[in-house]
Formats: sequence, structure tokens, C-alpha cells
Amino acid sequence: MQFVTSRGLCSLIAIGSLAGLSQQAQAQWSGKGEAGVVIANGNTNTRNANAKLELSDKIGDWKHTFGADGVFAAADSITTGQRWEAYEQSEYSFDPKDFWLGAGRYEDDRFSGFAYQATLSTGIGRHFIANDHTKLTATAGVGYKVFETRDAFDAAGLLVEPGDRGSQAVFRGTIDFAQTLTGTTTLTDKFLVESGSNSTFFQNDIAIQVKISNVLALAAGYSIRHNTDPPINFKKTDTLTTLNLVYEIKPPAGP
Repeated sequence: MQFVTSRGLCSLIAIGSLAGLSQQAQAQWSGKGEAGVVIANGNTNTRNANAKLELSDKIGDWKHTFGADGVFAAADSITTGQRWEAYEQSEYSFDPKDFWLGAGRYEDDRFSGFAYQATLSTGIGRHFIANDHTKLTATAGVGYKVFETRDAFDAAGLLVEPGDRGSQAVFRGTIDFAQTLTGTTTLTDKFLVESGSNSTFFQNDIAIQVKISNVLALAAGYSIRHNTDPPINFKKTDTLTTLNLVYEIKPPAGP
């Protein structure tokens, strides 16, 4: 398992690095980081936290995006949720609207029944709308997904189904939408689907963000994740509601 995990992480890094090494221009990083924490003490002691980080740089016709996020939940000192994800996408623009992409995603979710899931993909994308108020980008392509399930036990602690490794070719598609509602308020919606012959996974993240300063904002978000064929004893759908403080990372001003 350790070998597969390391190989998956190395693949994610390699996708973004190969093209970037051939560029000589200075990267101009931008992006945002956000985090939220909920702590309750009394009749029930709960700890819930989530964090996200996404960085992008554009060098000539290339754009590289790196991201990671994590979720942790505990009740009365018992961990009830723990998930982290890392992803990378590199794009090469043919013209202002159309681009090629290579992408990688790795996920470790302790309470999903999967030990890990990793996907490498390639495809094409298009910026359908790109103005000061509205942005709409969609991509479509193919990829290869590998995963490993954990051992499944019944209520008595007896082994029901041993963990197993699997893989499948997948269709991968994304839709990325952003709409400026007011001078300080923005609505965003990000959709991802990975569909193969054995199962289909999709995730949709919708959020509304309100600026409170030039670099700080508050964001309320709702995420839904659905797997048509989860491991035994696990539900098909998970949801997550968040309220986060957002810090915007801006590229340095030009000379």
C-alpha cells in the first residue's frame, strides 16, 4: 500500500513539473486559502475543522494549479471523520478560449471505506464565458483510476469482506462557474465527475463569498459527494456544510 500511495503522489507532482521546467519566465502565483473550526463543549464535546488551499501560476501559454484540502471531525474524543485530498492540473492554451489539460487527483478518506483513490487524466477545455462578472469553464477527457478498499467488518467485529485493489478507465468532466452578484459578493459552483464501467463518482461544491477587506472574506459552502458503488456498509452520498474565513493570495504588483 505504501508503494502505491507514494507512486500516486509522485504522479501528481510530475504532471505539473514537466512543462514548468521548460519555462524560464518568473511564476506569478495567485490563489486562496481558507479554514473553519467548530468546537463545542458541554453535554457533547465536538471538534470539527476544514481547510483548503489552491495556488495557480501562469507562465506563457501554460497554467498550473495545485490544491489540497482536508476535513476532520471528532465527538467525545472519538474521530468520526478524516479526509484529505491533493490535486494538480496543468493547462496549455491554444487560443484565448481553448486549452489542453493534464490532471491528477489523490484522496485518502478514513471513513469512506476506501484506503485511497487516485486518478490521472487528460482532455480538452473551453472558457465559454470570461468577463468581469461571469466565468464559465468546462472540460472533458479520459483517465485511469486506481483505488483500494479497506477490510469491512460487521457489528460483532467479524470480517465481512476483505479489502481489495481495483482500477478502471473513466470519463472525467468538470464545470467551473463564478458569478459576481455585487461588488463584494461572489457565487461559485464547481462540479467534478469521474465515470467508469464499475462506478461513477461526482462532487459538487457551491459557495457564496463576501469580502470583508481587500484580502479577507467570509464563505459559506455546501458540498455533496456521491459514489454509485461504495464499499459495503457505506452510504452512497456524503454532504458537508462549511463557514470559512478566506485569505486571498494575489500576485505581486508589476514594476
